[in-house]
Amino acid sequence: MKSLILALAAGLLCCAGVLAGQNSFTSQVASPANGSTNQSAAQTDKADSSSKTKAKEVPSFLIIGTVFNENALSFPGVQVRIRRKDEKKFRWETYTNSRGDFAVRVPPGYEYEVVSHVKNYQDQREDVDSKVDVQKRISIRLQPKEQKKAGARS
Repeated sequence: MKSLILALAAGLLCCAGVLAGQNSFTSQVASPANGSTNQSAAQTDKADSSSKTKAKEVPSFLIIGTVFNENALSFPGVQVRIRRKDEKKFRWETYTNSRGDFAVRVPPGYEYEVVSHVKNYQDQREDVDSKVDVQKRISIRLQPKEQKKAGARS
């Protein structure tokens, strides 16, 4: 009878440990052999939680502008390309909206060249320095290309 009571008590203790989230098997396997606390598991948990946090946002510089035609009317559909002053390749490209407006975010701390392009108009260039402020508003007025007269000899 005593052995039955001891077996039941041991079973209850084992069940209580399982319900609490710890059983004797996992606690023996998870604990280090030298008896010290398991700090590497705690460090891994901290590393996992920090990697799930949002990446740091990089500050940006905003170039805002409006493109107008020769009659001072806003010009939709104009291609606007932006590059760093010391580079040949354009990194950013956008088109003006129905009101002739555009906006592009670029990294701060550089000098940029903004080039607007549309058929039958001369390309217009604007320089923007992003070292001083957080945004720059520009207005671009396009000039039509000179049309050659029909029948004229050069």
